[in-house]
Amino acid sequence: MECREAIESGISALAGIRGKDPAAKENWIRRISGYINRTHNPRYAPLPRIIYVTEDHGRIVGFIAGHLTQRFDCEGELEWIDVLPEFRNQGIAATLLQHLAAWFIDRKAFQIFVDCAPDNLIAQNFYKKNGAEKLNEHWLVWKDISRIV
Repeated sequence: MECREAIESGISALAGIRGKDPAAKENWIRRISGYINRTHNPRYAPLPRIIYVTEDHGRIVGFIAGHLTQRFDCEGELEWIDVLPEFRNQGIAATLLQHLAAWFIDRKAFQIFVDCAPDNLIAQNFYKKNGAEKLNEHWLVWKDISRIV
């Protein structure tokens, strides 16, 4: 498995991971394209931002996106993380999270948050296992993301 920064030619593959049906995929193409091209700006998010992908024999099987922010008195936000179902439970998400954490650390951003539905127990457990704490019902926070690197 290889982890690298995403490029525009991979947007369709990323959107396919997030949106399974054609309408959802088109929506994700617009969102991810705007994010990577810096035309879609999440709330309170100055530049820069990053998307990392993991590939298996040239196929994108997972990705993570994050950006700097001032929201919730934090310094960064994990925007998206997703891994194809057949590649889950192989440590890919944890590796992607470590790459994003290193990116944040390089930018002196240590307090990082993520939005997570309260009923998404798999994601909630993943974030908590990797050091995040509950901020409120929908948000978790790493008070110091450098602890996971």
